[in-house]
Amino acid sequence: MTYKKYSLGLLLRLVILTGSLTAVAFGISLHQMALIIVGAILAIVIFYNLYKFITRRFVAMDDFFESVKYNDFSRRFVSKGAPEDLSRLHKGFNLINDKIREINSNKEAQYLYLQKILEMVDVGIISYNQKTGDVLWANEAIKKTLSIPSFKNIKFLKSRKPELFETIFEMSHLTGSSISIKVNGEKLKVLVSETVFYENEHSFKIILLQNIDETLNQNESEAWKKLLSVMTHEIMNSIAPISSLADTLQYQVTENLKNPEENTLDISDLNEAIGSIKKRSEGLMKFAKTYRSLNKVTNINRNNVFVEDLFASIERLMRPSLASKNIDLYFELSNLQLQVKIDSYLIEQVLINLIVNARDALQDIDNAEIYVTAKATTDGYTVIKVIDNGNGIPQEIQETIFVPFFTTKKNGSGIGLSLCKQIMMLHKGKIQIHSEENKGTAISLLF
Repeated sequence: MTYKKYSLGLLLRLVILTGSLTAVAFGISLHQMALIIVGAILAIVIFYNLYKFITRRFVAMDDFFESVKYNDFSRRFVSKGAPEDLSRLHKGFNLINDKIREINSNKEAQYLYLQKILEMVDVGIISYNQKTGDVLWANEAIKKTLSIPSFKNIKFLKSRKPELFETIFEMSHLTGSSISIKVNGEKLKVLVSETVFYENEHSFKIILLQNIDETLNQNESEAWKKLLSVMTHEIMNSIAPISSLADTLQYQVTENLKNPEENTLDISDLNEAIGSIKKRSEGLMKFAKTYRSLNKVTNINRNNVFVEDLFASIERLMRPSLASKNIDLYFELSNLQLQVKIDSYLIEQVLINLIVNARDALQDIDNAEIYVTAKATTDGYTVIKVIDNGNGIPQEIQETIFVPFFTTKKNGSGIGLSLCKQIMMLHKGKIQIHSEENKGTAISLLF
C-alpha cells in the first residue's frame, strides 16, 4: 500500500508538471501573458517539489550506503514525522543496522569463547602474518613452552632466540614433526605442526606446539599409579582368605596345645588347609608374573581341571572369611565329572574377585548367601556362575562395570572386573552379568 501511495504521489506531481508546461505552451501560442505566468509559476513549484520528493529518498539511501562503507551501524534513521514511504524506508534501514549489530555481537562473543577454549588447552598455538610477522594471536601455552613473554611480532623471537626461531618458524612442519629444542638450557622434545590460510591478499600461518616430554612423563606416572593399584588390589584379594585360613589353623593348633585331650587336631584337615595356602600362594606368584606381561600373553597354561577340585580349593580359601561376616557359601555342581580346560591359577583369581565383590554387595543383608554353580550347556559351553542375594547393580551402570578403573566403591580401584574379563578373553571365553536392584547379581563365566 505504501509503495502504491508513493507511485501515485510521484505520478500526480508529474501530471501537474505536465499540465503546467502545457498551459505555458498554450499561453505562448495564444499570446496570453497571464496563462504563461500562472503556468510557469506552477511548473516551477511542482518541479521544486518533485526534486525535493526524489532527493530526500536518494539522500537517505546515500547516507545508509555511506554507513555500510565505513561499518558504522550505530546510526539511527528518523522515521517519526517523515512521509509514510520515507518512514518505511528509514525503518528498513534501522532494521538492517540492528541485524548487522546483532551478527557482529554474536561474532565477537564466539571469538571470545574460542579464545577462552584455546587458552585452556595444553597445546601451544600461534597465528601470524607470514609477510609482516605480526602476531594475530598466541595462547599462554606456547609462551610457557618457549619460556617467552607476550610479543606482537615474531621478529622479537628472532632477535632474542635465533636458533629457536629458525627451528620453529623457518623450518617446514606441514606434515608434523617431532623435534628437540633448547629452552632455558634444557633440551625439550616437542611435536610441531603448521598450516597456512589466506584472507584477501594476505597469507597467515598457524603453528601448533606440544610438549611431548611433559605428556610422556605424566602418562608414565599415571601408568605406574594404576599398575600399583591393580597389583595391590589383586594381592590383597588373595592374601585376605589366606590370612583368614591361617588364623583358623593357628587357633585350632593353639587350642590343641592347651588341652590336647579335649581339642583333638585333625591332621588331614590341617594338611588340606596348608595345601590350600601353598597352592594359592603359588597362584599369586604366577598371577604377578602373568600380569607383568599380560598384554603380551598369547598362550596360557591350560589343563583339563575337574570343576569339583576347583570348587573345593575356593571353598577352603573363602569359607572362613565369609563365615566371620555371617555369609553362607554354597557350591552346586550338576555333574561331579564335569571338567573344564583352564589355567586354574588365573581362574581361581577370577572366582576370588567375584566372591569378594559378592561379599561387599551383601553388607547389611539378612540371610546373606553366595552360590557358586557349574553346569554344561547343550550348545557346548561350561558355565560357572557366582550368584548373590545382595543389593544388585543399577541398570544404568551395568554396561560400564567392566571398564578399567570404573568403580562405585568408596575405596575401590575399579580393576577387579576388568581384569576378570581380560583373563576370560585369554581363555577365549566370555563373562556376562545379570543383576536386579534389591534382588541380587549373577555373573557367568562361559568356557
